[in-house]
Amino acid sequence: GSLPLEFETPSSRIVSATLGQDSFDAGVIAGIVGLILVALFMFAYYRLLGVAAILSLALSGTMLWVILAWLSTTQSLALTLAGVVGLIVSIGTSLDSNVVYFEHLKEDIRNGRTLRSAVDRSFPVAFKTIFWANLASLIGAGVLYFLTVGSVRGFALMLGLASILDLLATYFFLRPFVKWISFSSNLSSRHWLYGLPGPDEDEAP
Repeated sequence: GSLPLEFETPSSRIVSATLGQDSFDAGVIAGIVGLILVALFMFAYYRLLGVAAILSLALSGTMLWVILAWLSTTQSLALTLAGVVGLIVSIGTSLDSNVVYFEHLKEDIRNGRTLRSAVDRSFPVAFKTIFWANLASLIGAGVLYFLTVGSVRGFALMLGLASILDLLATYFFLRPFVKWISFSSNLSSRHWLYGLPGPDEDEAP
C-alpha cells in the first residue's frame, strides 16, 4: 500500500457473439485458398508427380476427417480455430514429404538411372528423412499437448495426427502409386510428364 501506484478503472468491451465464428471461417477460407495455390504449384512443377502428391494429401486428409468425426461423436471434440491452424500447418509438412521424395528421384535420374530404377532406389533414402522429420513434429506436438491447456492442445492434436497420417499415406499410397505409373512404358519415356529431367539433362524441360 505504500507504493506510488495508481490503478486504472477496470473497463470492459462488448464484442459480437459471432466474432469467434468469423475468425474460424476466415481460417478455413485461408486454408482452402492456400491449398489451391499449393496444388497449382505442384501440378505445374511436378506434373504427374504433383497429381500423386495431391492424391496422397487428399487421402491423409480424408483419414484425418474420419478420425475427427469419430472423436466428435465419442469424445465431443470440437474443431476450433487453433485446430484449423494445425491442419493448415500439416498441409505444408505433408507436401514437404512428397518434395523430399521427388527431389531424390530427380537426383538419381540426373545420375543416369532410369525412372523405374530411380523409383525403387530413392524411396527408402527419402523415407528415412520423411520419417525423422515427422517424428520431430510428433514429439513437438506431444509436448504441446501434455504441457499446455485450452486451444493449444487442439493445435497439437491436429499436428500430431497429421504427422502420423502423413507417414501412412506416404508409405502405403505415394510409394506404390508412383511405382505403378512408372511401369507405363508410354509415360516412363516422357520424363517431362513427371517434371523430371531426362537421363542426359541437367534440368527438366
